[in-house]
Amino acid sequence: MNYRHIYHAGNFADVLKHAVLAQLVIYMQKKDKAFRVLDTHAGIGLYDLSSEEAQKTGEWRDGIGKVMAAEFSPQVAAVLKPYLDAVRELNPDFDKNGTLKLYPGSPKLSRMLFRPQDRLAAMELHPDDFNRLSRLFEGDFQTRVTELDGWLALGAHLPPKEKRGVVLVDPPFEIEGEYERLAKGLATAYRRFPGGTYCLWYPLKKGAPIKAFHEQLQALNIPKMLCAELTVISDRGATGLNGSGVIVVNPPFTLKDELHLVLPALKEAMAKDRYASQRAFWLRGEEVIERDED
Repeated sequence: MNYRHIYHAGNFADVLKHAVLAQLVIYMQKKDKAFRVLDTHAGIGLYDLSSEEAQKTGEWRDGIGKVMAAEFSPQVAAVLKPYLDAVRELNPDFDKNGTLKLYPGSPKLSRMLFRPQDRLAAMELHPDDFNRLSRLFEGDFQTRVTELDGWLALGAHLPPKEKRGVVLVDPPFEIEGEYERLAKGLATAYRRFPGGTYCLWYPLKKGAPIKAFHEQLQALNIPKMLCAELTVISDRGATGLNGSGVIVVNPPFTLKDELHLVLPALKEAMAKDRYASQRAFWLRGEEVIERDED
């Protein structure tokens, strides 16, 4: 209940998560049929980067600030375009003076990319953040904001009535055992909605049980599970978060190639030392994807 994402909004971890989320939303729109985004830990939805909290840490300067100022190849720019265009839309003066004032959280980003038929279900447990999120989407018939523990939504709110959807699970990792909880949450959700696309975010830092976490996910025997990780500094030189990862279940068939394209560019833009790294690989399913493409 003490976590406030405003201190971290727009940082390197947000960049990875939101770049991937934007691609998932755009891919879902290749079919005319409506879909739903379920955002289990939604936050306040829109962040003021000029606020005292954001200025105190300045994390966005080394994240979205550097990415917006970077020059990318046409191929990389094309993949990042939906995400970065949303940021530009909120900051119309950026191309004139390079100033960023607002940053979209995951519910706002998803909503900005929607067609008229698409829907958003945003869950937020913290009372103050829920109230702010509710005000942000007040009167928006495409969005429903619920004051609820996001972990419960993985059972109670799946499957969506549209039978198509993206489920973003982005817990704050404030308490011990969150990696295990994330794996168990996916197991619950997948049983109810095996056809959904899931995007699970997790932190990378010294001592984090990443190998055990990946093994827990592999043990679920979900056929298609893609992983992307990005670090911006060696864990020896970082006191806390030095990177982050996302697991995408039932990913678009284009996503791995897109990740191989954009991850090196994002690393170059946001790296803080020469030990920055990136990788995209299958936790499960490479042989399945290859058979499908054959």
